[in-house]
Formats: sequence, structure tokens, C-alpha cells
Amino acid sequence: MATFPNLKPSTATISLRLPQAMLDELKVLANQRDVPYQSLLKVFLADRISMERERSHRRRRAAS
Repeated sequence: MATFPNLKPSTATISLRLPQAMLDELKVLANQRDVPYQSLLKVFLADRISMERERSHRRRRAAS
């Protein structure tokens, strides 16, 4: 069996302050999808980051 003594977790813990209403809505949406709200937040962030990268890529191509 292989051992990996120096591996570090691929995630980082952060503290994020959100308006209570936003957190409540996130929890409602997560409950509707039957997923933890933290997981749903990660999906939302990943989607937005992808959109922003694509937008930036299109702008660079248009400027060329």
C-alpha cells in the first residue's frame, strides 16, 4: 500500500461574511437540490469563475 506523508489538502478553509438573507436563500436552494449549502456555493462560484474566464478570453480575441 502506498503512503503519501506530505500531501496537503486540496481545499482551503476561509471565513466569508454574507448577509443573512443571502445565506438563508442559499440554504433554501441547497435544500431544494438536496445538497449541502457549502457545496452549492462552490458550484455557484465555479460557474461564475468559468463565465468570467470565458468573457475575458472573448475580449482578448476581439481586441486582437
